[in-house]
Amino acid sequence: MLKYILLDKRFLLALFLINFFGTIYGYIWYKSQLSITPDIFLIFVPDSPTASLFFTIFLLFFIFNKNVPYIEALAITSLFKYGIWAVIMNILTLVVEGNLDPTGYMLMASHLGMAVQGLLYVPFYKIKLKHLTVAGIVLLHNDIIDYVFEMMPIYSSLTDYMNEIGYFTFWLSILTIIITYMLTIRKNKENL
Repeated sequence: MLKYILLDKRFLLALFLINFFGTIYGYIWYKSQLSITPDIFLIFVPDSPTASLFFTIFLLFFIFNKNVPYIEALAITSLFKYGIWAVIMNILTLVVEGNLDPTGYMLMASHLGMAVQGLLYVPFYKIKLKHLTVAGIVLLHNDIIDYVFEMMPIYSSLTDYMNEIGYFTFWLSILTIIITYMLTIRKNKENL
């Protein structure tokens, strides 16, 4: 039943549109941070909208029965990592500040949805080790940009915890790479 829904063209089109407009909203959400970001780092700052952009591109090709394994690897890894990351950062904001505005709850729900949707399409990805290697390098490189060059998304109350968040994020990247490997490459080898 789930596979039927995931392959339904109407569902795919709806998911494409949700991700397309969500990506645009995400880049707008980063507007204030991008305005103070040095040009060399601009492409590395808006993590979540870029993750949904990768998934939007995947969906566009998937609707036409085409696979793009590098985009698939970038989509699943970045959707899972930044989806989980944003949920945890908003929970941490709630803990530190004692409250969370409605936008924070919306971000938690939408980012959890990002993580889940990337995993739902695992059976359809054609990811090989070379694709995951590139995606893994991109994830870890982004961690360096965020926490060595201090381009982490701005959560004002969490800046005091940048080192701890950076450490957590590095291990979240490693976990994401392992999960992706297990669900795609290893699973495909076992099915041969």
